[in-house]
Amino acid sequence: MSKEERLLILYFIIILVLAGLVLVIFFIAFQKRKNKMLLDRYEAQQKFQKEIERSKLEIQEQTFKNIAWELHDNVGQLLSVASMQLNKMLQITTVENQLHLKGELNETKTVVSESLQEIRNLSKLLNNDVVLKNGLIASLDLEIKRFNKLNFLEATFNIKGELVDIKSEHEIVIFRILQEFFSNVTKHAKASKLFVHLTYEEQALEIIAGDDGVGFDLETQNSNSGMETMKSRAELLKATFSISSKPGQGTLLTLTYPYQYE
Repeated sequence: MSKEERLLILYFIIILVLAGLVLVIFFIAFQKRKNKMLLDRYEAQQKFQKEIERSKLEIQEQTFKNIAWELHDNVGQLLSVASMQLNKMLQITTVENQLHLKGELNETKTVVSESLQEIRNLSKLLNNDVVLKNGLIASLDLEIKRFNKLNFLEATFNIKGELVDIKSEHEIVIFRILQEFFSNVTKHAKASKLFVHLTYEEQALEIIAGDDGVGFDLETQNSNSGMETMKSRAELLKATFSISSKPGQGTLLTLTYPYQYE
């Protein structure tokens, strides 16, 4: 074998070794990147699950507050009226007055029936997984009806477009974002009107909620924990979120949730 042939073989071996080293380095780098992606995905899933559980607990807590409110302001009043009517009937002594007894009993029966219906409605809310059971739209509809029933403010709920199925876990987070907004409206806005609009577009669900309350200065409220919580929850859903408000001009929430089928 000539010297040139030996050199050629040596060069070939060196090239093979270098190529092997490159492949090994590439494989190690690929595995590290793959492992990091898997770890990031796992941590994201864990974070999302924790947020789901947290949202469930907060929904349950808010539900109990709503029930206490309705028991005091709605069912309590109905039963008080029924009690007064029964006391009135017990005081009837003359035959002439007894002729009105049937009408009084029917009126009392109606009040008691309404009270029983209210209690049945409240019992439905006691389900810990109320959003999972009812879905986003039905849950929002219950919230809006509750506002109107208690005469706290005038609330409206509108839906446009063809409904698209959304993951129940995502519905919980969306509902909790809106529930947080409703809570802020009832506590701080001093509003007389509240509206919620859902628009099912081709690629995303757009939600707009607003009130006609006192509003606030965004520059002084940017660090508000409630808004930060709503924003972080929207980010978990890969949704865009914004709050706009000015003193004396109410507050507007906009949430755009892209449909996710995986």
